[in-house]
Amino acid sequence: MHAVSVVVPVYRGEDTISALVAELDKLSTPATTPTGTAFQVGEIILVHDHGPDRSDVVLQELEQTYPQVRVVWMSRNFGQDAATIAGMAAAGGDWTVTMDEDGQHDPAFIGEFLDAALAQRADLVYSKPVNTRPHGFLRNITSRGAKIVLATVFAFPDSTRFESYRLIRGDIARQLAQVASNGVYLDVALTWVVSDVAQVPVQLRAEGREESGYNYRRLFSLFWKMVLCSGTRGLRLVSMLGLTLALAGGVMAAWVVYHALTDSGTDPEGWASLMTVTLLCSGAVLFSLGLIAEYLGVALHVLVGKPLYLTVDSPTPRPDTASRNGRNQNGSNDYRNSAAATRGIEPSEH
Repeated sequence: MHAVSVVVPVYRGEDTISALVAELDKLSTPATTPTGTAFQVGEIILVHDHGPDRSDVVLQELEQTYPQVRVVWMSRNFGQDAATIAGMAAAGGDWTVTMDEDGQHDPAFIGEFLDAALAQRADLVYSKPVNTRPHGFLRNITSRGAKIVLATVFAFPDSTRFESYRLIRGDIARQLAQVASNGVYLDVALTWVVSDVAQVPVQLRAEGREESGYNYRRLFSLFWKMVLCSGTRGLRLVSMLGLTLALAGGVMAAWVVYHALTDSGTDPEGWASLMTVTLLCSGAVLFSLGLIAEYLGVALHVLVGKPLYLTVDSPTPRPDTASRNGRNQNGSNDYRNSAAATRGIEPSEH
C-alpha cells in the first residue's frame, strides 16, 4: 500500500476547492492503479495563501467535514511555489502529489502517475497535457515560448516538462522543502536533486472559475524567477552580450577609419547611426546592470535570512466573525472592550 499525500495551494479557491476535495475523498479508501498497485490518499493538505476571497472560511469547513484534510495557514501571500513547498514540508506520505485548486487537474490520474514512477524508477513524474490548455491563444503561446527560451538559452532541457500537477517521492519532497531558500523556483530546485523524471499524458479540464489566477505580470514574474534560479548562466549571457557588442564596436571603428581615409567628400557626421549605436550600447549596459542587481538582491535575501514562507496556527479572524462572536446578551461588543483592556485603556474612553 503506497500512502499518497496531496498538496493543494489555495489562493482564490472559494468556488472550486470543495469540489476538488470531494473528488480526492473518493481516493481516501484503498484503491488500485491501472496496473494493480495498491495506494491510498491518506491526507489532503490545503495551503491557504491569503487570497482576496473567503477561501479561509471554506477551508475551515472542509477541515471539519473531512478527517483527512489538514490546512496549513500562511502568514501572508507568498505565492504558489512557496505555498506548495510549505505543503510538501507538512506532507508525510510515501509520495506527494501537487495540484492546482481550480479543477483543471483530474485526481483520477494519480494512479497512472504512481504506475509511471514505479515502472520507470522515477522520483518525479510530471503531467503532460494532451489537449490545448483552457486559456487564450496568446496566453498559451506565451507560456510555450517562455519554456522554449528557458530550455535553449538557459540550458533547462526539462523546462518544457514543468507542470504544477506532479508526483514527487515523499522523502525528497520533505527534505527539499526544508532546505529551499527565498527566491527558489520549485521546478528548478527539483532539477538540482532529481535525475530520473517521467511524464504521464493527462487531459486538462476547464477551470472552475471565469478568470485565471495568473495575469501576464505574474506570469512574467514566474519566468524571471526561473531565470534567476538558473545559476550563473544569466551572468554568462551578460558576458557574451558585452563581448558581442565589443566585437561589433571594433568592426564599426575599423569601418569609420577606412571611410575617413578613403572618402574625400565632406559628408556630415552620421547622427542617426551614432544615436543608434549609443542607445544600443547604453541599453545593453543598463540591462546587464539590472540583471546583476537582481542576482545580488536574491543573494541579499538569503544572507539576511528572509524566509521563503511563514506559517501560523490559525487564520486571522474576519471582522464580521469577530464582532459576531464578541457580542454579549445585551448587544455590547466585548471584543472591542477586551482589546481596549489589553492596551490598558478603559472601555468607556472609546
